[in-house]
Amino acid sequence: MKKLLLILCAFLFSVANAKTISVGNQFPCKKIKQALLMAVDGDTILVYNAIYKEGNILINKKIVFIGKNFPTLDGEKKHEVVSISADSVIVKGFKIINSGYATLDDPCGIKVYDRSFVTIENNILDNNFFGIYLQNCTNCLVKNNKVSAYGKQEQLIGNGIHCWKSNNLQIIANNITGHRDGIYFEFVTHSIIWRNISCKNIRYGLHFMFSNDDDYITNVFKNNGAGVAVMFTKNVKMFNNYFEENWGDSAYGLLLKEIADSYIYNNKFARNTSGIYMEGTSRIKVEKNVFESNGWGMKIQASCMENEIVNNNYLKNTFDISTNGSLVLNTFNANYWDKYEGYDLDKNGLGDVPYHPLSLFAILIENTPAAMLLYRSFMITLLDKSEKVLPSITPDNFIDKTPLMKSLPL
Repeated sequence: MKKLLLILCAFLFSVANAKTISVGNQFPCKKIKQALLMAVDGDTILVYNAIYKEGNILINKKIVFIGKNFPTLDGEKKHEVVSISADSVIVKGFKIINSGYATLDDPCGIKVYDRSFVTIENNILDNNFFGIYLQNCTNCLVKNNKVSAYGKQEQLIGNGIHCWKSNNLQIIANNITGHRDGIYFEFVTHSIIWRNISCKNIRYGLHFMFSNDDDYITNVFKNNGAGVAVMFTKNVKMFNNYFEENWGDSAYGLLLKEIADSYIYNNKFARNTSGIYMEGTSRIKVEKNVFESNGWGMKIQASCMENEIVNNNYLKNTFDISTNGSLVLNTFNANYWDKYEGYDLDKNGLGDVPYHPLSLFAILIENTPAAMLLYRSFMITLLDKSEKVLPSITPDNFIDKTPLMKSLPL
């Protein structure tokens, strides 16, 4: 009890003695680095609107660092602009531009080194190699930042928000464009990515590897080079996201590779080459999603097992489902397929005839991509109709036994 009182007293003393240092041409303190030398833990540095070219700005004290009307911190394409090496720092309200470029030490607009409880909020980051970088951090918040770059080749640009070996992060309501990957997670656990917009990035809108127990909720991933990639991961929840207009020879709305025990719920996959591509996945539940106007709704490779695909809508896809093998270890139940031509005599809302979503032509395309030239030809239509009546090549047990007669109101 005495120890707690001492800590409380020390905190109240530091708050009472905290000061605000103003920086700008109209103040005695005209340089940010000068203010940092004067500051102690608990102080606030308030920077007024101007252009500051001071090289690398190192924040190594527990301060609040606030920009008034978005002052510009310019790295002049030589320096990492803001480096944070103290806990409980707040950086808010800056325009941070033109970091240096280097492939070994990854200079950034803002980089946090091995710290906790750092907040990076309401900043504009433009034309930096990496935008925001959290390295070995815990309990940090990255919120309401606009992170833009103009990369043309993925080898020449870093990621918008890059998180490595961290936990309990919150990445909320950021807008990221023009980077290699919009958001990148590696060895990041127990974290949330919520309400972000990641568009027009060169490779992935979101890319995460070896990152378990994370949640991805209500994000937009649109028009990225290859969509979103989830690799070597378990216990992931992906709810209410939009995967749109990710086109290309190796592009997907969502790529799942070697992941397990995850839940994909109430997402929309629209106008992608493949809505979901699954390889080496197991025990994933795909429920109440919409697959609309994709080349392939889902590609489920033969290496996938014990996945449950239930209560989804498949609408206007060229192919609803495709696979590269004959072994079926996944289940389809109560999905709506707009290509289903069955009937419902007992009026219970479920088709009386099981549906085979895997077409013969989809199998032919998987083995011989050039056969796509025959799409919509009379011969292919005849082959598909014949296969539905007397299946011989498509697996008999690749079926939805209870297809829905009406689409779900998702």
